[in-house]
Amino acid sequence: MELTPEEEGLLGSVEHGEWRRIPDLPAAWRVARRITDEDATWRIVRRIDADAIVIAEVFAKKTQATPRAVIAACQRRLRTYDSVAGEKE
Repeated sequence: MELTPEEEGLLGSVEHGEWRRIPDLPAAWRVARRITDEDATWRIVRRIDADAIVIAEVFAKKTQATPRAVIAACQRRLRTYDSVAGEKE
């Protein structure tokens, strides 16, 4: 698959971006620094497990705080992932 220059730039932002902890999220979660395209500023919430990098949410950053709905969605998705991953072991 060939990427456009814009896609390569966004991917580089993710690969080389600063992952930091957000105070209202669990310690194991990290959120990417801003990734900006012409339409929005984006955040990626991820968790690194021993065998996987789990992307819990990608959302447009519109407020200073992480929206409660985003946190709830991440918690639900990670619980589901943990449940399914546990069944495979």
